[in-house]
Amino acid sequence: MDMKESFKSIIDGNQPVLVDFHATWCGPCKAQAPILKELAPEIKDKARIIKIDVDKNQALAQQYQVRSVPTLILFKGGQSVWRHSGVASKQQLLDVMKPHM
Repeated sequence: MDMKESFKSIIDGNQPVLVDFHATWCGPCKAQAPILKELAPEIKDKARIIKIDVDKNQALAQQYQVRSVPTLILFKGGQSVWRHSGVASKQQLLDVMKPHM
């Protein structure tokens, strides 16, 4: 199964999926990572958080027009319902995700 196939099956579900498009060389991405780690126990199994390395998944990054990292996209039922470029706080992410959970 190729990456796009599995990504599509992940975001097509009923569960909201927060996707962190990031890069290993990106400073702000390093700042975003611990925020996502803190967020995970609070959302438990009501939503998923996945990280996509834009350098390893360029086609996917292009498909979603990710021009800067980090870019966070919240998917629900395969549709992008929210998008943010730059570091987002835990509270900001919770506020955005709650209505979709």
